[in-house]
Amino acid sequence: MIKNSFIPVISQEKEENRGSVEFQVFSFTNKIQRLTSHLELHKKDYLSQRGLRKILGKRQRLLAYLSKKNRVRYKELISQLGIRELGIRETKTR
Repeated sequence: MIKNSFIPVISQEKEENRGSVEFQVFSFTNKIQRLTSHLELHKKDYLSQRGLRKILGKRQRLLAYLSKKNRVRYKELISQLGIRELGIRETKTR
């Protein structure tokens, strides 16, 4: 498994603000990449698959929040991380 090769750009500039949406999305993206490389080797690790799905959902919700609040920061973040833009859809309101 490859360590410390994931997106070093944001980690250096965001160390002082670990609670920001950008930093949380960045850390989830790193976890997703590590779990994906792990699952390529261990295809039947179903607990890791479940964890990956949960992290993907958290990242998706954070990105949806950011796209609603500040579209410019959202566009910059997805271009830096190299992830696809969310398909904007209506979410349920509780």
